[in-house]
Amino acid sequence: MLIGDSMEDRILELLNKENTSYEVNDIFNMLNLKTVDDFKELIKTLNMLEDELKVYRTNKNRYMLFNNSNLKIGIMMATKKNYGFVDIEGDEDVFIPPMFINNAIDGDKVVVEITSKKGMKLEGRIVKIVDRKLKEMVGEFYYNNGKPSIKLDDEKVKLNIIIDKEKTKGAMEGHKVVVKITNKLKDNNYRGEIVKIIGHKNDPGVDILSIVNKLGIEDTFSDEVMNELDSIPDSVKEEDLKGRTDLRNMTIFTIDGDDTKDIDDAISLEKLENGNYKLGVHIADVSYYVKEGTKLYETAQNRGTSVYLADRVIPMIPHKLSNGICSLNPNVDRLAMSCVMEINNNGDVVNYDIFESVIRSRKQMTYKKVNKIIEENIIPEGYEEFSDTLKEMKILADILRKNKERRGYIDFDIDEAKIIVNEKGEAIDIVLRERGAGEKLIEDFMIVANETVASHIYFMELPFIYRVHGEPSEEKITKFLNFISSLGYQVNGKIKDLTPVAMQNILEQLKDKKEYHILSSMLLRSMQKAIYDTVNIGHFGLGSKCYTHFTSPIRRFPDTTVHRLLRKYLFKKQLSNDSIQYEEERLPLIAEHSSKKERDSVECEREVDDMKKAEYMEKHIGEIYDGMISSILSFGMFIELPNLVEGLIRLDDLTEDHYVFDESTISLIGKKNKRGYHLGDNVSIIVKSANKEARTVDFVLDTEQNRKIYMKRK
Repeated sequence: MLIGDSMEDRILELLNKENTSYEVNDIFNMLNLKTVDDFKELIKTLNMLEDELKVYRTNKNRYMLFNNSNLKIGIMMATKKNYGFVDIEGDEDVFIPPMFINNAIDGDKVVVEITSKKGMKLEGRIVKIVDRKLKEMVGEFYYNNGKPSIKLDDEKVKLNIIIDKEKTKGAMEGHKVVVKITNKLKDNNYRGEIVKIIGHKNDPGVDILSIVNKLGIEDTFSDEVMNELDSIPDSVKEEDLKGRTDLRNMTIFTIDGDDTKDIDDAISLEKLENGNYKLGVHIADVSYYVKEGTKLYETAQNRGTSVYLADRVIPMIPHKLSNGICSLNPNVDRLAMSCVMEINNNGDVVNYDIFESVIRSRKQMTYKKVNKIIEENIIPEGYEEFSDTLKEMKILADILRKNKERRGYIDFDIDEAKIIVNEKGEAIDIVLRERGAGEKLIEDFMIVANETVASHIYFMELPFIYRVHGEPSEEKITKFLNFISSLGYQVNGKIKDLTPVAMQNILEQLKDKKEYHILSSMLLRSMQKAIYDTVNIGHFGLGSKCYTHFTSPIRRFPDTTVHRLLRKYLFKKQLSNDSIQYEEERLPLIAEHSSKKERDSVECEREVDDMKKAEYMEKHIGEIYDGMISSILSFGMFIELPNLVEGLIRLDDLTEDHYVFDESTISLIGKKNKRGYHLGDNVSIIVKSANKEARTVDFVLDTEQNRKIYMKRK
């Protein structure tokens, strides 16, 4: 063996160079190994490389590089119907038939072998479970033949959990509980203990708390955190104003939703003599109160984000801060970080300043009333003195938006549902979230402030957290355009030139198509997800070269961190090598954790929405709705209603013909009805069933026969 060349390096070099598989004896001879000790070291190293997924051993005991095999690493996504998918980062999901699950459960990190490729669809089998991080799970407690048992809420996790009688924590039948896995017994049998009783399944709010606990989202604050709040004042003190710019005499106000209680951002505007605009974006100075080294800071970092659900907010920081001293409430002094920008008539920031301030918001405005002024020129009572400023703000927002569009800002304009609940937390209505001129105005102002702050630190070449969004893969966009072509639409665009402007152009060409909102959603899903990172690669979707999150520190920890860094770098001038190294080591971990907690929050919000939509539709079984086909699969088609509720029409319920799934056009083609069903088709449906627990809604087509069957039940 050459000095300096490890056994690991030599094996990997050999397998990479030859790009084939070898038996152990072949590798032994090709590496010119001689002794028994060499052979033992070879076997030990091969086993280590196999465990590290650098080398793969075939069923015939031949070794090859993992990357040269048909194997991929991903996360198992199980379904209730026993088949599953493996989510492979940066690649297509792999379909796993029931017979090839190999005891993998939802959330496992697995090695999957690609066994076939049918069109755009990959199929495979699980060959190895790499990591099973069994977390605490939620289920319903009951007795089975006198033995404590758990029915897990997540039907995708196929585990049998045995609970000892002394580990029930006093749970009664019907209680929703958190169960902790203590050890594995055999196969998918585990021993567990109850660590928390959420409440009875029929109690108001327990349904949402069950999802919150299932995803490991903390919904209460520790006594240590609450005790720390005693040292935080309810109002701004004179000593807090030292070194701050006093903006309390400026006309500053906030614009938010009707029910917003945690107000992060306030705005101001002046028209300068040179024709430019002086835009002030004033953000709650949360990091002044949430300091490193405290339990409050540690908890905010662990939570990562506030979670906004149908009937509640699970805050990142306690309400005393989020709704109190940190919230930019009207007519009270509040500490802020201000980014004041001079913007010309092209929407370019030609000058700016970032500083600590104290402000006093003149009014807590609502989007609805602001929209009355800037959309309809109707001035609600109490807004008279602000109407001219709001109209000037609308002019500036339009200038900023046009600037963004020129560089490639992509506005997918995806509709969102808002679920209305009663005092018991029950869904009583589902409406579309409004996104009027006021909402867009605030979005435009926040984006330019985020870019200005990010660019300032970027050019200082200091460690920082950016909000980044990578370019979409050429392969995924090609598949999308091929699908568009199969629908009969011709879209012009250079796939080799995947700029934001090119993507914007694709969307623009689809604007007049009846399936536009479905196609725009598909295009959005084909793009990467935005994340937090310490390396600035820009934000593709915004067409921005440099972007961060600065404007919502009450509800996002990355924003709080950005504020902390601004104070450290700009105001305290703590720029020593040790200080810089400290941030270089910590910020990547904060960025990664914040991205994960954001994903958890989105998943929680989605699951709650799905549950509440099903709960709402349980009251409308047998009713007729018009909808649009939003997706088609081999087992049926999903119909989206105007309120964004999606329901499934199963293939078995399409009895008027024999339909076959055509994957190339994503359509169902009938033997008699050659046209069949396609994405974007409008159909009339009857609500067949809905299940809150399973979060499913089923439809059937509105036919005379189905009316006789399903409308009788109503």
